Amino acid sequence: MHHHEVNFCDVISLENLLAAWREFKRGKTGKSDVAQFAFNLEDNLFALHGALRDGSWHPDSYEAFFVTDPKRRHIHKATVRDRVVHQALFRKLYPIFEKTFIHDSYSSRVGKGTHAGVERLENFVRRVSINYTKQVFALKCDVRKFFDSISHDVLLEIIGRRIHDLDMMRLVQRIVRSFETASGKGLPLGNVTSQLFANVYLNELDQFTKRELKVGYYVRYCDDFMILGETKEKLQRLIEVLRSFLQSRLLLTLHPNKVSIRTPEQGIDFLGYVILPHYRVLRPRTKKRIVAAYARKARAVKTDEEKEFLKSVLYSYKGVLIHCRGYRIWRQLDTGASF
Repeated sequence: MHHHEVNFCDVISLENLLAAWREFKRGKTGKSDVAQFAFNLEDNLFALHGALRDGSWHPDSYEAFFVTDPKRRHIHKATVRDRVVHQALFRKLYPIFEKTFIHDSYSSRVGKGTHAGVERLENFVRRVSINYTKQVFALKCDVRKFFDSISHDVLLEIIGRRIHDLDMMRLVQRIVRSFETASGKGLPLGNVTSQLFANVYLNELDQFTKRELKVGYYVRYCDDFMILGETKEKLQRLIEVLRSFLQSRLLLTLHPNKVSIRTPEQGIDFLGYVILPHYRVLRPRTKKRIVAAYARKARAVKTDEEKEFLKSVLYSYKGVLIHCRGYRIWRQLDTGASF
């Protein structure tokens, strides 16, 4: 495996820290902690550079809170100073690992995302079923408590295969080990590095599925993945193979209640949409949530600014609905909206 020409000095250079700061602060300048850091920006970046260079930088503790989007998630937010370090590291590591990823992994990657993932899966369904004239089966799997279960040792070993600069690995290690859900496990939801590390970790699964198992029709978005096949039996046999690979190689387990095999007639549920023969719809749960959330916001509207804001919310929902047969929901929202 050849040496990758990114080193510790590139990551901690003032130039890279400044670029990382610019990327990080986008859309956050109104936050008091960000404004405070910006107030003495030069001093802060010089101090940060110095601490990274002499090895005295250690991550501060995280601020923990919950968000509901729609699942309740436990977010751990690092200090502004540390998030600049995460961004600086991400800027240099992303291009190295992006090259190693398969085409069909869709989360936290430039030019990918949920809509591209659903689109790709739908194309695969059409291809395997020869435009819905032949039966096709879709195996859906989900890793149990994925972010909480990532092994620090396994992750560092995978990263260490590509990064040979010891100071760089020491920095990666400090960030990885700065958070635990159990001894030696877990990544914080909220670090920009966590999304990259999650992809690096599950790229092992992607490579195994594509290269070893020779699966042609495979799509992954974070810890949700789909495999298409012409027979149910073939997919059922794969479940055990995947389960034992995840367990032995990555110390992960498949979610026992979230493994299913479905046909387009039953509806293939992926990333908030349901693929049916010749069209797709919004997942019923997502539809209910959108309609309820919009109605709640509409009832609270008092001022003209709030009316304008509501209009922008309506159009952001339309952005979700244009990717499926969502005209009726759009009408429902639109007529409920009295501008």
